[in-house]
Amino acid sequence: MNPGVSARLPAARAVAAVVSRGANLDAALSEACAAADADAAPAIRSLAYGAVRGFFRHEALLAALRDRPARRLDPLVRALLSVAFYEIEDRRSPEYAIVDAAVEVARAAALGRSAGFVNAVLRRYLRERPAIDARIASDPAQRHATPAWLAARLRADWPDRWESILAALDAQAPMWLRVDARRTTASRYLASLHESGLGGRTEPRVPYAVEVDPPCDVLRLPGFADGLASVQDLGAQCVVFPLELRPGLRVLDACAAPGGKTALIAEREPGLARLVALDVDPKRLERVRENLRRGALAAEVVCGDASEPAGWWDGEPFDRILLDAPCSALGVIRRHPDVRLRKSPIDLRKLPLLQARLLRALWPLLAPGGRLIYASCTLTKAENHDVVADFMASIDDGESVDPAVWPGWPGLGVRGSCGVQILPGEAGADGFYYAALSKR
Repeated sequence: MNPGVSARLPAARAVAAVVSRGANLDAALSEACAAADADAAPAIRSLAYGAVRGFFRHEALLAALRDRPARRLDPLVRALLSVAFYEIEDRRSPEYAIVDAAVEVARAAALGRSAGFVNAVLRRYLRERPAIDARIASDPAQRHATPAWLAARLRADWPDRWESILAALDAQAPMWLRVDARRTTASRYLASLHESGLGGRTEPRVPYAVEVDPPCDVLRLPGFADGLASVQDLGAQCVVFPLELRPGLRVLDACAAPGGKTALIAEREPGLARLVALDVDPKRLERVRENLRRGALAAEVVCGDASEPAGWWDGEPFDRILLDAPCSALGVIRRHPDVRLRKSPIDLRKLPLLQARLLRALWPLLAPGGRLIYASCTLTKAENHDVVADFMASIDDGESVDPAVWPGWPGLGVRGSCGVQILPGEAGADGFYYAALSKR
């Protein structure tokens, strides 16, 4: 395949799958890369991620360049234009070469007369770019490639911070590692990174966290195959503080897949009496098992619905329950930019109902004196603070544990009346919410 087509066409097809049928970007990329030249895979991924990350900014560009709504375009043509717009933004290739390549891809994909359309749109953009870019820059939602409904929601929830949140979500995510506390320290692992020719830094407030800079393939990481280090965002690693683990505890990780937090719990406290990793999806539980095997870690892996404990619970109470609740995942958009295309206001109305149901179902499984941690990787108060506050108001045997008394809490986030919200970009972390509820 022509080099100008070999990466761009598969990337556009992956983007089109996300746009037209709500496919997960990583799944769409796996399919696209499998059908392409092996050496083109890194470029395919880079182009597709860039195109999806900037998709709503590109929507604004197209609105300025043509009279008809962009949604009426053939999905592959629309995706191809986002790939080209991303390349122009990226500035690594000459503009004329980007336009020529996009036209060549349209022809190779047999998109009829679309090659001429693609050529005309891109060349008009290059002619009028300063004025169009200035117009888009004046609107924070368009500038940071955020759909209007989402920008409005974040503005309502975070009136003093919404623009900085949009900017953080528009950035590329850093690569954070969690190193195995049983076998090394963050500083020793950082030294091994440097010996391997890789850069990075530690975050002293979150022990065992190391950022790799620039990000690299995991196969280059020292000891990765043996579980010495695992990819896990800094914000996700903060779950260890409200859990307050110690030997002899019985711990349930509800909604555990893909298993990163289960592995973290097993690493930090090998002396647990019991650790159960629960998830409703048997396929995703395979990922949990893989993570445990790679790190030589032990946990009971159980397939079951956390909202219906009668189907899997043996009646033995847990001292700690981690509910990493299904959520809109808005806090990890910079890592999974397709979230902005796959989520809608409808999801944000439905999810709090599910989250509340899970809390009600799991609370009876908690032993007196035990602690339930409600966690999410989203930013809306409706899915976080309000769910927890409403639940606490409905029970008479629980109380919120102030983050000020969570041992080692690194001081991140914005505190509410219950729990704390880490905002994306803070200390390099993704957006996470944590609340600790104690049972009397």
